Amino acid sequence: MKFCKKYQEYMQGQEKKLPCVGFKKLKKILKKCRRNSSSLKPLNASLAAKTCPDHCPVCDGTFFPSLLNEMSDIVGCFNQRAQKLLELHLASGVRKYFFWIKGKLQGNHTALIQEGKDLVTYALINAIAIRKILKKYDKIHYSKQGQLFKSQVQSMHKEILQSPWLCELMAFHINLRETKVKSRKAHALFDGCSLTFKDGKPSLTCELFDSIKVDIDLTCSICLSADPKMKCPLCREGAVYEGAVRLEELNILLSRSCQEYWEQRLQTERVERVKQIKEHWDSQCRAFVGV
Repeated sequence: MKFCKKYQEYMQGQEKKLPCVGFKKLKKILKKCRRNSSSLKPLNASLAAKTCPDHCPVCDGTFFPSLLNEMSDIVGCFNQRAQKLLELHLASGVRKYFFWIKGKLQGNHTALIQEGKDLVTYALINAIAIRKILKKYDKIHYSKQGQLFKSQVQSMHKEILQSPWLCELMAFHINLRETKVKSRKAHALFDGCSLTFKDGKPSLTCELFDSIKVDIDLTCSICLSADPKMKCPLCREGAVYEGAVRLEELNILLSRSCQEYWEQRLQTERVERVKQIKEHWDSQCRAFVGV
């Protein structure tokens, strides 16, 4: 079964209507672009029959804005639901009772785990869908505009694989699975998530249906425990970590699963920060004295 059909079946099978990638609508835009470009192609250009120009007004004016809106809706929906679920899981007894009074606590702990599993699957299948449609764009246009768009979206923090809540949810399932295995009460857990090491660097790996695999690199340069009001160690600009999220579950997973790596990484990053600070202020001094 083609991924497009499988994706549509998955989204239609959800109890609640969730934001998704409009495969049919985006494919129609690309087909229209292909028709327009083929009608304008020169007679001796065999390549133009299959592709349209790198910068296409039909696609650039409708395809990318439409996809960006869909990506924003998907990330916004996922972050909101994942944050609520994890806040409930990490809440103390008093806060849990408060959530229950407000009506946020629905069902038992097993239902909470299942909701987390569904959210991870929702995020990953949409990430794959976006990757597929951008590859199709590049194939039709014989360009790398799709990959360039993906890089721009990442810089805007609209890419769902960049969501800190996705890392936190996956870490939550791995931690819970390890705890349940020790207590011999493994049930309703998400077996597809795992912590792996490649070239000495940790990453979260998740396998979906048909052996579709997604890896999320965990070597982020921003400290997980950064104070939102802290100044940049280099330029001294304030509140540079304003959007930082403290990832409790990921911190537990890394410190417990790879303690030696975690301690070594903290030391290495501390040395690197001191080196960067020294280089920065040396350059500032040279600029000041005109050297």
